[in-house]
Amino acid sequence: MVVLNKIYTKTGDTGDTSLGNGARVAKHSLRVTSYGTVDETNATVGLARLHATGEMDAQLAMIQNDLFDLGADLCRPDMEKDAEAEYAVLRMSDVQIARLETQIDAMTKRVEPLRSFVLPGGSPLAAHLHLCRTVARRAERLTVELATLEQVNPAAVKYLNRLSDWFFQASRIANDDGRADVLWVPGANR
Repeated sequence: MVVLNKIYTKTGDTGDTSLGNGARVAKHSLRVTSYGTVDETNATVGLARLHATGEMDAQLAMIQNDLFDLGADLCRPDMEKDAEAEYAVLRMSDVQIARLETQIDAMTKRVEPLRSFVLPGGSPLAAHLHLCRTVARRAERLTVELATLEQVNPAAVKYLNRLSDWFFQASRIANDDGRADVLWVPGANR
């Protein structure tokens, strides 16, 4: 359990921060930017939850918890040293990915197949879920880039990839199971 007795530590005043293994890195490092964007995704989910109820809210709450797991995973490099850590290292798992896939499949059964691209919008919940989707995609791009330079848990990348798909399908559910989707009309304003 994390205990925060003091919110500011002054240790980052020179532009660096600690990773989960204690290593100090620049706050603008790609690893910090990746898990920082995961945190930003989590904040957008919090906004979406202002408009969610029932099962959708419960699923979004699980995703928020997963995103903290994901941040913990990304802030801890050197996966090969996990066994040497003083405490169990939190890593994303295939179980979390499978849960998203199951939920995506259930949502897909509820909506008609698309015949056009969907414009971000519709209901307030759908609009917020589209924002979640785009921020999650940015987090994914950054994490994929990080994985070309440093070791990254493959499940972290897979989770982010499925998550943006989850947000897309959830936005359609939030738009009356896709019936209220705002569809792109190519060239409509020429």
